[in-house]
Amino acid sequence: MSNAPVVKRWTLLPDGDSELVDSLTQQLGIERKLANMLVQRGVKTFEEARSFFRPSLSELHDPYLMKDMNKAVDRILLALESDETIMIYGDYDVDGTTSVALLYSFFRELCPERLHFYIPDRYAEGYGVSFRGIDVAEELGCTLIIALDCGIRSVDKVDYAANKGIDFIICDHHLPGSEVPKASAVLDPKQSDCAYPYKELCGCGIGFKLIQALKQVLPHAGDTDHWLDLVATAIAADIVPITGENRILAYFGMLQINTKPRPGIRMLLRSGKDGANSNPTKEFSISDLVFTAAPRINAAGRIDHGKKAVELLITENESTAEEILSHINTQNVKRKDLDQLMTSEALAILDSNELYRDVKSTVLFKNDWHKGVVGIVASRVMEKYYRPTIILTESNGKATGSARSVKGFDVHEAISACADLLEQFGGHKYAAGMTLPLENVEAFRQRFEEIVAETIQEESLVPVVDIDMELELSDITPKFYRIMKQFAPFGPGNMSPVFLTKHLQDDGYGKIVGTHHLKLKLGKSGQPSFDAIAFGMAHMHPAISKGIPVDVCYTLEENHWNGKVNLQWMVKDMRC
Repeated sequence: MSNAPVVKRWTLLPDGDSELVDSLTQQLGIERKLANMLVQRGVKTFEEARSFFRPSLSELHDPYLMKDMNKAVDRILLALESDETIMIYGDYDVDGTTSVALLYSFFRELCPERLHFYIPDRYAEGYGVSFRGIDVAEELGCTLIIALDCGIRSVDKVDYAANKGIDFIICDHHLPGSEVPKASAVLDPKQSDCAYPYKELCGCGIGFKLIQALKQVLPHAGDTDHWLDLVATAIAADIVPITGENRILAYFGMLQINTKPRPGIRMLLRSGKDGANSNPTKEFSISDLVFTAAPRINAAGRIDHGKKAVELLITENESTAEEILSHINTQNVKRKDLDQLMTSEALAILDSNELYRDVKSTVLFKNDWHKGVVGIVASRVMEKYYRPTIILTESNGKATGSARSVKGFDVHEAISACADLLEQFGGHKYAAGMTLPLENVEAFRQRFEEIVAETIQEESLVPVVDIDMELELSDITPKFYRIMKQFAPFGPGNMSPVFLTKHLQDDGYGKIVGTHHLKLKLGKSGQPSFDAIAFGMAHMHPAISKGIPVDVCYTLEENHWNGKVNLQWMVKDMRC
C-alpha cells in the first residue's frame, strides 16, 4: 500500500445571510468577518450574541423537565432519610469516572458512612452495569445503585438487582433499546417520551442535572458550581456537541479549571508536556482536556483499573493526588508504548498484504494485541488510510475489538448488518465495539467489507477540511484574535475556526522538525508573516524551500514559550 500523504478535500462554508451579518457588525462593533462567523454558527441577533459571548448558569434548563427526575429525587430522599447504603456506579472511561467522582463527592457530604463507588473491570466485566458489580453492592449492604453513563440497556441487570432488593436510578445519555429497564427512575433525554429540551448532555452532565434537582430540596448540600471542572472534562472527552447547555457547562467548567480546579484535574493538566509547569500562567482549553487530561484518565482503565481515576478526582489531599497521578502516569507511558507498537504492527500488515490494497474498509485481527488499546489503534489506522476501521484481538477465548469510522459513514449500522456473526456489539455512528467467536473473524471481515463497499459514498473516503472563510494576512490583527478567542470553548458544533490564505511563501525559515513535521514562517511580500507548525507535512518541504507559493488552511492559537506569547498557525493542510 502507498505511504503517500492522504489528499484532503477542502470545503469553504457559505457566508452567512448578508443582512444578519451587517446587523451584527453594527450592533456589536466588530469586524464583518467576525460577524459572519457568528451567523455561520447560528448566532443571528444581539441577544443571541450576548448569550454566546457571556453564557449564564441561569440559562440552564430546569432539571425537573427531565422525565423521571421527580422519581429520582424522591427515591434518593427516601434513601437518605432511611439511612440506606448507596453505591455510585459508572463506566471506566472519562465520562464514567468523572460522573462517579461528581456524584460521590456530592453524597460524601450527605452520607459519608453509607456510600461506596464501583467501576467495573474492563477485562473481567466489560462495559456498563455488570452482575459482579451488583453482587458487590449486595455484599456491601447497598439498597440503591445510581448508575452513570451506562444502564439504559441493562434490563436483565436491573431485574437481577431487584431480586436482591436493590433499586436502580439510571443516569445515561445513550440511545435506549426497545425495552427500558424497570428502574426506580431512568434519566435519559434520548428517551422518545422525554420532553427535556436539550438532548446532547453527556453522562456527567446528566449527573449534574440530578445534583441541580437535589439542591432544590437539599439547599445545604454543597455548591453545584464546585463540580463543573468534572463536567467540563467529561464534555471534552466524550466529544459531545459544545452547544446549548453543554456550552454553558463547559464555559464555567473551564473558568473553574483556570481558577480553582480540584487537585487531580490541576495535576493532570500540569503534568502534560504542554501543561507546562514552565508556563504557570498558561490558560487551559478544551483541547488540553482532550489531549492531556483525558488520555491519562482513560489509561487507568485501559491498563490497570478505572477506580484509580476516581480516587484521583475525588481526593482533596495534594500528596494523595500526587501519589495516584504518579501511578496513572506510569500506566499512561505503558499505554503509549502499546499504542505505538500495535499501530506499527497494524500498518505493517496493511502495507505488506495485497488483500488490503483496493478495499473500502480495514478489519485486522492479532491475538496478542492489548484489548485496552484497540480503540486508539483503530483511530490511528483510520487516520492513515481513511476508511472504516476495526481492530480485533483475543480476550477470554473470543475476538473482541473496536471500530472507528470516517465522516458521513455509520459504522454501527454496518456492524448491525453482521449481527448474526457477532455475540454482542454496541456504540454509535462513528465508534463501536464488538465481540464474536474467533472462528467468525474472517467471515466478519468479508461481510463488513461487502457492506461498506456497497453503501459508502466515494467522497466519504476522502478526509474533509471544513474552512470557515478566506482571510488576508492584514485581517489577522490582535483585536481580531482577541474577539475570536471569545468564541471558545471550542468543540463539536462550535469548532475552532479554520481559515484559508492563498499564495503564501516561507521566508527561508522553513525546516523539518522531528521526521515528519514542518516549522515555517509564512507571509507575502510587504505583509506581516506568521509562525506556523505543520504536523505530518514534511513532504511539502522541497516545494516550500524552492519558494513555490502555497495555499494554507489553518487555525490560530497562542504559542507560549520561555515566558513569551505569540500568535501561531496550526496548519491543517496546504497545497502548491
